[in-house]
Amino acid sequence: MKLSFNIVSWLAGLLVLALIGITAAAVVARYVLGTPFQWVEEMSGFLMIWIVFLGAIGCEIEDSHLRIDVGTMLLPDSVNRWIEAGVGLVSVGLLGYMAWLGYQLADKAALKKTQILRISWFWIDIAVTVGAIALALVILVRVWRLLRADPSTGLIASDSSDKI
Repeated sequence: MKLSFNIVSWLAGLLVLALIGITAAAVVARYVLGTPFQWVEEMSGFLMIWIVFLGAIGCEIEDSHLRIDVGTMLLPDSVNRWIEAGVGLVSVGLLGYMAWLGYQLADKAALKKTQILRISWFWIDIAVTVGAIALALVILVRVWRLLRADPSTGLIASDSSDKI
C-alpha cells in the first residue's frame, strides 16, 4: 500500500504544482502583461477534478478519511471488524455504481469538447470512474485484510502477499 500511496501522492502533487504554476502565470499575464490567458479556468477545473479524486484515493489508502466512530468505539473489536467489513462492502457497491454512472457520463460526453482548449469532456468525466474504481479496490483490499486477520491479535497471518 505504501507504493500505491506514493504513486497517487506524486501524481496529485504534480497536478497541484501544475495548477499553482498555471494560476501564477495567469496572474502575471493578466495584471503585469495585460493579456490574460483565456484557457486557465478550463484547465484549472480539469486539474481540480483529478486532484480531488487522487486525493480521495490517497486518503483511502492511508485510511484517513473522516469517520464518526462514537458508536463503534463502545463495541468489541470482533464486532467492529464485521461492521467495518460490511460498511466496506456496501461502499464498494456504491462506488461500483458511481463508476458505472461516471463511465456513462464520460461516454456520452466523449464527442463534446471544452470551449477553449478543445479537450474532450471524456477526459474530465472519466476521473469519476477512475477514482471510484481505485477507491473500491483499496476498500476491497482493506476488507480482505480485515477478514483474514487473527481476531485475537489483529495481525494477518502472512504479509508477503499483501504488497500493493
